[in-house]
Amino acid sequence: MALGDRDPSSLTHREIDATLELLGPAVVNSWTPTGSHEARNFENVDGVWLLPGTPYQDAETALNAIDFCVKTGTPFLGTCGGFQYAALALLRSRAGVASAAHAESEPDAEDAVIVPLQCSLYGQVRTVHPVAGTLLSSICGDDDFEGYHWCGYGIAERFVSALVRSGVVVSAVADDAGAAAIELDDHPFFLGTSFQPQVGTSESGTLQPIVDAFIRAARFRSDATR
Repeated sequence: MALGDRDPSSLTHREIDATLELLGPAVVNSWTPTGSHEARNFENVDGVWLLPGTPYQDAETALNAIDFCVKTGTPFLGTCGGFQYAALALLRSRAGVASAAHAESEPDAEDAVIVPLQCSLYGQVRTVHPVAGTLLSSICGDDDFEGYHWCGYGIAERFVSALVRSGVVVSAVADDAGAAAIELDDHPFFLGTSFQPQVGTSESGTLQPIVDAFIRAARFRSDATR
């Protein structure tokens, strides 16, 4: 399930379109709007890619999709907004921050865990520093790489330690963006990135390694459960 609210004027969304076109007919390769009936039905879902573009039409649907993936071991990839909402969901479910909120939609919330970055990164490339031994590093390697960002929000620094204490792995940091990737080491494939790995797909014509790894994980689950 490619879960998100498509905006054809967005470069990053057009890059998602290019990515989905590469998946072929064997994979459901169309956007599922968060406000749709289909977004609430996880039957036969082998993986969820929670796409950029916040605030979502239906934020609770996005959070429910994350919780479903966590509880069932269904592969999950969250990029940009998907990364932010993954952190929000995990702080609620694992770190006990029941009132965790996103400042974009609740700017006055006391427990705003997703907050404006000091330096907005709309259309910016920043160096990503992966952590060795993580899922991210197994896909991208241990060396620094450039990540394309289109975001103005990130995880509030004071809540990063709460995520780590709850068992969430911070698998990369990025200049000006703080925590740039989170994952769960007790899950078959759960990865969120603040950067948008799909950007550049329309030019390369190939799946970016992170997206490719997610698709392979979803296919493995499909083969194992059917």
